Amino acid sequence: MTSIVLDFREIEKSMLPAAGGKCVNLAELSRIEGILVPKGFCVTAEAYQRTVERIPEFDGLLDHLSKLSADDRKEIADICGRIREAIEGAGVAKDIEEDVALHLARLGEEDSYAVRSSATAEDLPRASFAGLQDSYLNIRGKDELLRHLSKCWASLFTDRAVMYRMQNGFDHRTVRQAVAIQRMVFPQASGVMFTADPATSNRKVLSIDSVFGLGEALVSGLVNSDLYKIRSGRIIDKRIAVKKSAVYALKEGGAKRQELGPDRQGLQALTDGQILELEGIGRKIEAHFGRPQDIEWCLAENAFHIVQSRPITTLYPLPATDDGQTRVFMSIGHPQMMTGDIKPLGMSFFEFLSDIPLSRAGGRLFLDVSGFLASPIGRRMLPMAWAAIRIYRKNDPSIIKDLVARNEGLILDLQQRISAVRGVNLFDFILEDLKRLKDALFYPPNLGAVMAGMFAADGINASMEKWLGEKNAAHALSKSVANNITSEMGLALLDVADIVRRHPDAIEYLRHAGDETLFAGLKEREGGEAVAEALRAYLDKYGMRCPGEIDITRPRLSERPAMLIPLILNEVRNLRPNARNDRFERGRHEAQEKERELLGRLELLPGGRRKAKKAGKMIAIMRNFVGYREYPKYFLMKRFNIYKNALMKEAETLVQGGVIREKEDVFYLTLGELREAVRTNRLDCRIITRRKEEYSAYEKMTPPRVMTSEGEIVSGEYGAGGVPAGALAGLPVSAGVREGRARVVLRMQDADLEEGDILVTEFADPGWTPLFVSVSALVTEAGGLMSHGSVIAREYGLPAVAGVENATRLIKDGQRIRVNGTEGYVEILSNGADSILP
Repeated sequence: MTSIVLDFREIEKSMLPAAGGKCVNLAELSRIEGILVPKGFCVTAEAYQRTVERIPEFDGLLDHLSKLSADDRKEIADICGRIREAIEGAGVAKDIEEDVALHLARLGEEDSYAVRSSATAEDLPRASFAGLQDSYLNIRGKDELLRHLSKCWASLFTDRAVMYRMQNGFDHRTVRQAVAIQRMVFPQASGVMFTADPATSNRKVLSIDSVFGLGEALVSGLVNSDLYKIRSGRIIDKRIAVKKSAVYALKEGGAKRQELGPDRQGLQALTDGQILELEGIGRKIEAHFGRPQDIEWCLAENAFHIVQSRPITTLYPLPATDDGQTRVFMSIGHPQMMTGDIKPLGMSFFEFLSDIPLSRAGGRLFLDVSGFLASPIGRRMLPMAWAAIRIYRKNDPSIIKDLVARNEGLILDLQQRISAVRGVNLFDFILEDLKRLKDALFYPPNLGAVMAGMFAADGINASMEKWLGEKNAAHALSKSVANNITSEMGLALLDVADIVRRHPDAIEYLRHAGDETLFAGLKEREGGEAVAEALRAYLDKYGMRCPGEIDITRPRLSERPAMLIPLILNEVRNLRPNARNDRFERGRHEAQEKERELLGRLELLPGGRRKAKKAGKMIAIMRNFVGYREYPKYFLMKRFNIYKNALMKEAETLVQGGVIREKEDVFYLTLGELREAVRTNRLDCRIITRRKEEYSAYEKMTPPRVMTSEGEIVSGEYGAGGVPAGALAGLPVSAGVREGRARVVLRMQDADLEEGDILVTEFADPGWTPLFVSVSALVTEAGGLMSHGSVIAREYGLPAVAGVENATRLIKDGQRIRVNGTEGYVEILSNGADSILP
């Protein structure tokens, strides 16, 4: 049994549930040779537990608190206040008091101490909880120490700590409060050191914030701090703050803010030699813990004392490298408009399709672009480019019909061949078939047709801007093009809505229908058979699609057909019958009118007839081929879905055999690991448990678009000089300007849209397309000019801006915004702002 009070030297790593993160880390720091850590002891979480068990109303208050969400701020504040009052009022039990007094006597009752929280969910690798519980400095005397011990216990229920636990999925009952009591250091300077640059995430750059006096003044924002950045023993940046005051601990207890004389205000808090000495200490601590650290330090009597070290939890994990060279990695998810985490099984399939190795980090895949042109994929692009040139020159739209027929034949062939394969043989079959899939995707005419459309669009934009001063002309010219399977997916749902709107009884049923009973329940409703038939026909063609579809583990529309219900009901409510034909024809007419306008203006220029002829050819090529850009992804998803359906049968067998608990557990295995589980009918389920824990953290991370092997996140600026003050900059991916109500949507099935609304979301891959027919503009955090969402926005005539950093947090649901898809920015308008549109 663990003692109630432990000296730091008695604490082991395994004692986290008793000592909490801070005390465990302090104990580890104390063992590092050459690192000075002020002596102290830990009042373990057992003392806290015994205390709250003596409070009659505690369980009831905790039950009430557990039923609230982070939005219930007023109730949270009330209950938390009552819990804190009860804990402080309970005092410290006699046996705990005696144990604290014993340890205090060993260290020195006459000394001053810091009393600091050490919750069991604090300073962890994936959740720091830093600053959420209270700390008290310069506490003198046993009685004051015990009083602040109770206050520290009570601070487990500050409003901010409770809301943080709610937002991060921590149960209030499972988090307990240990307390670190540590001899005070009276510093001449102090501060915080990050062994990875918090501004850029570069692991090679160490960052130090420094002030005179106590570092708590820095954390609370009371004083300005110096900032030093160091790389490999060299100070690379130094910003000296004007420090008008500092906070110093008083010998008799407490602390006081003091004004600094003019001669000290501009001085460095640390000398250059001290900065480099501190860097060495930081790197030593980082090496001991094996990951970047957030370190609190004090300088007293010209010696550095470390008072805390915790993992930096905000850094995005690094892709693995082994050659010691600096590499540049690009996110695979961003151009695919899917920035969410990808489960291991999904990663396996994506990796098999890549000609060059992909790197895993934070549940995402990254491509090493350091030597892209020398890579196999770079060489593979050459025959496609030649095919694109031939297709461009010939401009024969019948090639698309031939390509579609070829690909559909390959799908039918796969369905027939895979139907009779089971067990381990299935995995061998899939691995061999993935080679066929790769050959089909990289068949030169296949992607050559895509490139021909892209070449034409680029040529139109460049020529129209040069000759007529008109930006992004191809956007308006690409409305309602032929052969765009993804835009057809959105329009086809309008046909389903036309059938649904004829049957009020079916509409009423759909408002409450779920995935499992959707079709069975429709049979009981008037008109339900017709609605079910329309839905099944839609799912037969598009059911393998879904948001985040590049991850094979994501639930498809065919698996979760209820995802479509809110979209269909939105369309029934907001749109008129026959909207599909009306929209397509309107877009086609607008594109034709734009073409006539541009060619007419060109003919008035010097050499206008030649320019108009060249432009007309580019427009024809673009409209013939640019829609096909969406087909390879559609073909890929159809094959992926066939693989997935076959694999899930094997997963069901594993469930029946008691190897796994639920079939979705296989998503956390690689394809090779799943094959081995099927072969042996055995699996160490700790793998599943561990990966589920990892992915609970990964899914909350925001992956960088580009990062280096040093961890530095590379970012650029959009719209330099052309973006109004206060506007959010992004990439102009579909021309036009629209104002409307922002609807921030993170899950497709949560969309509640009205005509004229503007969709604001993290990404919009083809699975999101059914939403596009109900909105007037689009804003995304990820994506580029040729991303799927951008292509469909142009075809539907929706102004769109992509790559808007943190759009879903900076734009609030319901705000009125203006989207400028021509220049690439979003303005948040005040209520009642006049529209600039006619």
